[in-house]
Amino acid sequence: MNLGAYQNEIYLQGLADNLPAFTTDATRLAELAREVLAPGPFWYVEGGAGSGATVRANRSAFDTWRIVPRMLRDATNRTTATTVLGTPMPAPLLLAPVGVQSIVHPDGELATARAAASLNVPMILSTASSNTIEDVAEANGSGPRWFQLYWPNDPDLCISILNRAAKAGFTALVVTLDTWTLAWRPRDLDQSYLPFIRGTGTAIPFSDPVFRGGLERSPEEDIPSAVLKWIPLFTGTDRGWSALPFLREHWDGPIVLKGIQHVDDARRAADAGMDAIVVSNHGGRQVDGAVASLDVLPGIANAVGDRLEVLFDSGVRSGADMLKALALGARAVLLGRPYVWGLGLGGQDGVRHVVRSLLADFDLTLALSGHRSLADLSPDSLVRI
Repeated sequence: MNLGAYQNEIYLQGLADNLPAFTTDATRLAELAREVLAPGPFWYVEGGAGSGATVRANRSAFDTWRIVPRMLRDATNRTTATTVLGTPMPAPLLLAPVGVQSIVHPDGELATARAAASLNVPMILSTASSNTIEDVAEANGSGPRWFQLYWPNDPDLCISILNRAAKAGFTALVVTLDTWTLAWRPRDLDQSYLPFIRGTGTAIPFSDPVFRGGLERSPEEDIPSAVLKWIPLFTGTDRGWSALPFLREHWDGPIVLKGIQHVDDARRAADAGMDAIVVSNHGGRQVDGAVASLDVLPGIANAVGDRLEVLFDSGVRSGADMLKALALGARAVLLGRPYVWGLGLGGQDGVRHVVRSLLADFDLTLALSGHRSLADLSPDSLVRI
């Protein structure tokens, strides 16, 4: 598949004065989204923990690595396709789990699911979705999809959610480890903005039979009481490594641990029999002043890359960013904020445009730097400044 052909499509449409609805530059999407979104939703997505130092570190880490283009490498014909945890994909890219997407567009995760399916790009559905597991699966159709778990404190509720995700065709489980309680987020606190306390981003628990069975009145009848029951089930407990067998007992597919930043934690994940990890600091949203994900990626990949799949997120904004992360040991990358801005700017078409732009950028960067396949990428493709 020639992903870079999207470039030609855009130029040809321009002959009829049919320009892109918004930018092809992912680094500009946030400023455009800020013009159309209310401050609460905008900063809930864009903001980070504390001073925002980790958000900035994620981006600056990419600038410490530079691509070294090679010439006469016969890169006219190339392949970007890969398979991760049994999921085929046109390029090593997945849509990261982002909750409460209805705050930026009324269609929320349904639009994202349709856009992802149209490109055969895997989406990862957040437990904090604005739509139910079943509705998102229907919107995604035959598209590849994984499920992200915010681990409830009620084991029966957790089992119920896992069973629903498996039944709905979600093939891998992504367990987020770094958000068992919310960080200090001044952008949200200054506006007292938290969607969950208003019953947004709660579609999955509120539609769950186990959760509903523990309520005196349904969420439709009494949202405040349902919210007060859900929040302590959803946050406040930091589990230990000994809890992981529970997930293996109740999930038959691959299990991914998201939020790994230390090489010893990566080794423990491998020792625990996990199938993959995501080297991630939650896009800088959880620990202020933390290490950039890209800075720890090479050491983690070298330590455990032969034992499990190493995925990456936090700060990806371009095809060059994708290439750098893959060259440093990632098997695939997760895209977060940019596609959410695409959703806010243009719904399903906006998500599709942002993802196609990134895929085209990656394909062209791969080719012009002299690489014909993902297997050609290695640390030797880069130089550290």
